[in-house]
Amino acid sequence: MSSNSDDDVGAIVDFVGLRSCLDDSTITEDLDTAVSLEESPFSRYRIGQFAQGVIDFSSQYGSDYSISYTAPNITGRPTKYPLYGDFPETYAMRVYGDWWDKAPSAMLEIQPQNIPKIPAQDFIVVHFEDYTVPDKIVIFETFNPGAIIRIWAYTIIKTWVCLWEATEKASNSLPHEARSFLPTIKNIGLPTRIIRLEFNHSDLNYFTEIDGILLYGQNVSIRNLHQIVDQYYNRGKSGTILSKLQSIQFRPDFRDDYKNQLQDFISKDLNKFVTSLPNDNEITIDNTKAEKQLDLNDMPFEIMLKVCSYLDLQSLFRMSLVCKTLYAVTTHPLLYRELNLKPFWHLGSNELLCTLAKRATLLRKLDLSWCGLYNSISPTEFKKFIQQCGDNLTHLVLNSCKFLNASCIETIGIVCDNLKELSLRNCSTDPPLLNFSCLANLKNLERLDLFQTVIEMDLLLTMLESNRKLKHLNLAFCGVNVSMDVVAEQIATYNKQLISLDMWKSHYLSAVGLQALSNCHDLEEVDFGWCLREASLGDSLQNFIKSCPKLKKLFLATARGITDSDVRNIANICPNLEQLDLMGVLGIPKDRYYELLVKCSKLQLLDLSFCDNIDEFEVKQWSQIFKVNIKCSHVPMEYTN
Repeated sequence: MSSNSDDDVGAIVDFVGLRSCLDDSTITEDLDTAVSLEESPFSRYRIGQFAQGVIDFSSQYGSDYSISYTAPNITGRPTKYPLYGDFPETYAMRVYGDWWDKAPSAMLEIQPQNIPKIPAQDFIVVHFEDYTVPDKIVIFETFNPGAIIRIWAYTIIKTWVCLWEATEKASNSLPHEARSFLPTIKNIGLPTRIIRLEFNHSDLNYFTEIDGILLYGQNVSIRNLHQIVDQYYNRGKSGTILSKLQSIQFRPDFRDDYKNQLQDFISKDLNKFVTSLPNDNEITIDNTKAEKQLDLNDMPFEIMLKVCSYLDLQSLFRMSLVCKTLYAVTTHPLLYRELNLKPFWHLGSNELLCTLAKRATLLRKLDLSWCGLYNSISPTEFKKFIQQCGDNLTHLVLNSCKFLNASCIETIGIVCDNLKELSLRNCSTDPPLLNFSCLANLKNLERLDLFQTVIEMDLLLTMLESNRKLKHLNLAFCGVNVSMDVVAEQIATYNKQLISLDMWKSHYLSAVGLQALSNCHDLEEVDFGWCLREASLGDSLQNFIKSCPKLKKLFLATARGITDSDVRNIANICPNLEQLDLMGVLGIPKDRYYELLVKCSKLQLLDLSFCDNIDEFEVKQWSQIFKVNIKCSHVPMEYTN
């Protein structure tokens, strides 16, 4: 980062509203084959359009008060492609590689059997101006390509459909050049104008950056969307038996005496359908008595329960439809002590929550991250679920849950008083949207994650005072109204057992706050990136690292007050250091970095991007000699001219 279904649905389309010319965000071309207006619901024009706006995203590198590396940069025409490099005008996310998973603050997955082979770590949802039936998507990647693992479309029938999915993670061997990623997507035959990209960064060498999204497809008139929806549902009503009845032109013989309709149907018309079945479908009954064999009813319930405990949630639901015995096993509350709906975010609904509420009476851990977009889960149903199943919750993860409102937060604060871990990442960017006051009732928290979620400072201070067993605290991007110096002093007073602290891109942390944090001797991980903005830190950094001998991760990106002496102290005082980020720190001689590598023998990651006095040749040599992953990104040439 710079320090700066394949079948088409029939309907009739009205061309009256078709524009004769298109703006700069749209590309048009005639279809190769003319389409009869009476046979197709779609325009005979194929258009290409760039993303018009961002609906939702899980994280971004830039802040809401900046235009650098933010989600809106993915909209419109690409501004940098086909150039390759680290450009602030693109969209980038917070993490790369597996370094955050190796850090002391890493969270264990809830219900890990639900996690797919390639899990999504981030997402972004964008919308386009016009409805199209998509046939091609182009994604312009300008830095470290390869993180995209799934592409989804939200169709006019209000369902998410996966257009493309990666079969394996991206390789580090991808060339260092911009690419226009053009995967072969599924033909869904339904209009959409909402696309979702999912990312996995675990095998990437550094941050990935996206410069734009181009969606191609047949244009659909908005006036005919309801006709397409009606015809889609009518087609869906013809199942196997109904299709067979239609093929033999079956018509029930109804009479005026409706009380005898069923009897007439069975005696006169049903035989037509039965006798028309092929002979190979006839069922033969063997009346010979077979030797009795063991079946499911003979297996101990406990063993079946143990076997089912390894199944993911979707498999449990499928097995429950097999027979009464398996239904009794697969709906047992012991199988629902942990629930993770994040991998099934596209299936999350009020009906699903209602069903799970009957089964999860022993619920301890719950993850509803990414669920509820477009009101698929309502605040009312969420509150009902928490009131029925939340009394014994110890872990609650609600990252990027847009159904949350003040009433939901109030319910959590009142019902879930046994919570040990609470994650509300990216849930609110505006204080009036959520009232966190009831969270002051929580007294047993060991982890609190408020990344990219605005919270009032008085409430935060109250929560810190009330939760003296707190071990992991994430306040990155928590808002401009929270002074990190005041928070640091509160932590030093009430939360001395803290293990990890993330203040990345928060505000007002100075030497005073850094000195206060020296009282937290158990700290193993801190991120002060883009947070320490004072020109001089005095002895505060030296005192801090001396007082925290367990430090394994120290991120100081763009810290203005870092001096040659500070880097020397890190080398001499932090023998357990595994990850060090000095991105954008200037004025440090290269000998000091060499000293770091020599003395910090456990070091695995060193970020020297945008640092001066070093070059790529030296970095490659050091990486080979010390077996350390050294990052050394530089400002693109256009910014140096």
